[in-house]
Amino acid sequence: MKKFKVAVAGVTGAVGQEMLKVLEERNFPVSELRPLASSRSQGKKVLFRGKEWTVEALSENSFQGVDIALFSAGASVSREFAPLAAQSGCVVIDNSSAFRQDPDIPLIIPEINPHRIKDYSRRNIIANPNCTTTISLMPLKPLHDYGKIKRIIAASYQATSGAGAEAMAELEEQVRAYVNQEEIVPRVFPQQIAFNVIPHIDTFLDNYYTKEEMKMVWESQKILEEENLLISATCVRVPVFRAHSVAINIETERKITRGKAIELLSSFPGVKVVDDPEHLLYPTPLMAVGKDECLVGRIREDISSPSGLSLWVVGDQLRKGAALNAVQIAELLAQEIS
Repeated sequence: MKKFKVAVAGVTGAVGQEMLKVLEERNFPVSELRPLASSRSQGKKVLFRGKEWTVEALSENSFQGVDIALFSAGASVSREFAPLAAQSGCVVIDNSSAFRQDPDIPLIIPEINPHRIKDYSRRNIIANPNCTTTISLMPLKPLHDYGKIKRIIAASYQATSGAGAEAMAELEEQVRAYVNQEEIVPRVFPQQIAFNVIPHIDTFLDNYYTKEEMKMVWESQKILEEENLLISATCVRVPVFRAHSVAINIETERKITRGKAIELLSSFPGVKVVDDPEHLLYPTPLMAVGKDECLVGRIREDISSPSGLSLWVVGDQLRKGAALNAVQIAELLAQEIS
């Protein structure tokens, strides 16, 4: 099998570290690793396949000779450096929001729309969806294929790690302060996150939805290739360290019973049904940490709609929501260009 020179931009961050772990776990054919980060991290060491690799400062010359670059350094970095990497002949798989809505750039979840991999050559850039979009669409795809979804209502319960290491540290600090009856002063989040929930992720837009909520709308329509699909989302930050949860209600053209939904979900790759009310078994964030699968439970027919179905999905946003999905895209790409 052909091997590839692989760069990871943002390698010292949480997603970058997870990308290294997934590349190793899935035995991706890496002939040479080029770990990249900001100048602050230059000279640090990262471990990959039992060997220490020295982190280089990200620059316009970082991608010479590189075949595939995984970007996890944020939208502003991607906008600056991804086109330069693409121009050098490298194919970029970008985890940021920078290119997701570009019509010339494919937005891919490998289990859902792998056929879009052929479109990489338009710009040499492939976009990785928002983590909450990916976790939500994994169980919705088989339901859509069977019953054709007309409308989606989603409410997310998103972990603090989705906002970065400082956000996780703030939750820990606030819990400690609360227990010790000390003053709590939010720095990362607009309000206290410990023992609280904040219905606000990303900036507010003119329609009073947040950008995070509209990402779910725009990206879901693009990935499912249903530009008129009706979607409404409310995205909420919760005091959890890792793994996002989403409560989803759908209406379909063809009724889907609970039994049929379980059958469809159980046979879809990357989805695991955890649904046993008799034994109080259902997905939770702690259950999903470190797992590749999206866990689905609380599956029930909507008593307010003859063609409605409700479900609860939980996924590790650093795995399937980011690093794993990016590496799976790289695997599709490797098959395409080998």
